[in-house]
Amino acid sequence: MNQPLPFGVGSAAGPPDLAETMQKVAHGDKQAFSVLYDALAPMVFGIVIKVVRDRAQSEEVAQEVMIDLWRQAARYRPDAGTVTTWAATIAHRRAVDRVRSAQAATDREHAQAAREHTTAFDEVAEQVETRLDSEQVRRCMRGLTELQRQAVTLAYYRGLTYREVAEALRTPLPTIKTRMRDGLIRLRDCMGVTT
Repeated sequence: MNQPLPFGVGSAAGPPDLAETMQKVAHGDKQAFSVLYDALAPMVFGIVIKVVRDRAQSEEVAQEVMIDLWRQAARYRPDAGTVTTWAATIAHRRAVDRVRSAQAATDREHAQAAREHTTAFDEVAEQVETRLDSEQVRRCMRGLTELQRQAVTLAYYRGLTYREVAEALRTPLPTIKTRMRDGLIRLRDCMGVTT
């Protein structure tokens, strides 16, 4: 009865020709894949574990790489490099993809947790502050001239443009612009806003 050889123990015939073995694998030869697996699995696992660092995930990724080698055997081109180099490239890419995928999942979880975390606030204090701000705005608006107050109210509370404010108040556009500028400066100073 044939027993599989442990890793690192070669056959008496010497190491297999991996390019030839890969051609056989490309034609669906399961025995050739077994030879390929035995020759490359330790190297693939070594590359993967250096990148992924988690043994269980590394075993999973290494297994995926070996399945890729089986499925993509027909795509191997000897003139592009050795089978070992090709397998190493696939292994490294798969390992990096796994690390990036895990990092992206962690980032998404942290972002979701941050979105769900809301800072508690005192609703009463918020209402009082809003009421005080509103009262201050009303007091400061009373300090404007009638034309300034009307222009600012139409522009900021009703959303009219300078031209629409000028038409509504039947006042020349340059006068409206000047009054609004002066009114906003007075409001800013009254509210204690610094620029």
